[in-house]
Amino acid sequence: MECSKPIKVLHVVGAMNRAGTETMLMNIYRHIDRELIQFDFISYSEQEADYDQEIISLGGKVIRLSKTASVKALYDVMKKYGPYEVVHSHTLFHSGIANTAAFLAGVKIRIAHAHTTADIDDSLARKVYIAFSRFLIQRFSTKLLACSKGAGSYLFGARGVTKEKYAYFPNVIDYKSFLTLSKTELKKFKVEEGLGNSIVIGHIGRFIKAKNHSFLMEIMKHMIKKDPAIKLLLVGDGDLRVQMEEKAKKEGLYENIRFTGIKEDIVSAMHSMNVFVFPSHYEGLGLVLLEAQASGVPCVVSEAIQPEADLNIGLVTRLSLVDGAAVWADKIMESASKRERNINKIIDGFEQSGYSLNDGITTLMNIYQSNTGGPYERDINRLL
Repeated sequence: MECSKPIKVLHVVGAMNRAGTETMLMNIYRHIDRELIQFDFISYSEQEADYDQEIISLGGKVIRLSKTASVKALYDVMKKYGPYEVVHSHTLFHSGIANTAAFLAGVKIRIAHAHTTADIDDSLARKVYIAFSRFLIQRFSTKLLACSKGAGSYLFGARGVTKEKYAYFPNVIDYKSFLTLSKTELKKFKVEEGLGNSIVIGHIGRFIKAKNHSFLMEIMKHMIKKDPAIKLLLVGDGDLRVQMEEKAKKEGLYENIRFTGIKEDIVSAMHSMNVFVFPSHYEGLGLVLLEAQASGVPCVVSEAIQPEADLNIGLVTRLSLVDGAAVWADKIMESASKRERNINKIIDGFEQSGYSLNDGITTLMNIYQSNTGGPYERDINRLL
């Protein structure tokens, strides 16, 4: 008896680097039954990304296109490497282009997935682009997913989140891998990063404007006055890293800050922190905040962090950025001794909030296997 072929899913991403959305996709990819479902990825990056080799080792393809890829270019890829039963786009408003191409290529299930709540460009041209892209997303997507209500409203519009094809899909993580860490591994990490026995406040994220690293520097000025030995652990890379390193040197903070670059061992990084600090200007959800709570680490976050990211186990404190760095420093110091060591409480928080990896995979696989075209299915020839 001939075995049936796996369902082929094409994810459309910027690049599969170690960031929130990409890490979530890899968590799912590692744990799905790949005899039933297989992932390929369109990457809008000419550079090899952090997860590319792992994707290939798991049987997937990484297909590179330019950031300006047209509907035709996407259509050609889908025809060349398909047929795909699902196209799942994670590229904000560009999802309209991706799902238009998927419609023309005859892909039955076309998903637009919202992962952020804002954009730095508010020009007239951008507003026109957003309006047109929302039309395409609504017209050609069969499913609208969002990691938070705020992210859904931003990408799909206020009316979009009321439609039947809209659904909340929690960012899921393999939280059990964060629950514990041996003293030996923790000590090794602290020695390697020069953290010693100091209080460590930490942040994990790309060096981009949205993550607000400059405010972390302002907080550090006040923290050092409270404890000259305190350390700031900054895990990640990005366009603004060099600028932030120069700022730290100029303002006399560099000796207290550890710029680690990208780290594979996020579990050790989290457990080395006394407090996780998340002063973002905007976030779709903040998957890294889930990782911090899974590690039992107290978190001080900005008002931009979506409420869905709080497991309600007493680890998250929200402050406004307008409160100023001094207020943040006081709250961080107050939180430094409040680590949650009750693992069962953390597990309950994840399970009750719907962030279980198994639940997420089951939900997503049901969507992928539904094989329904949705209310906007039309004969392609009517559009040509």
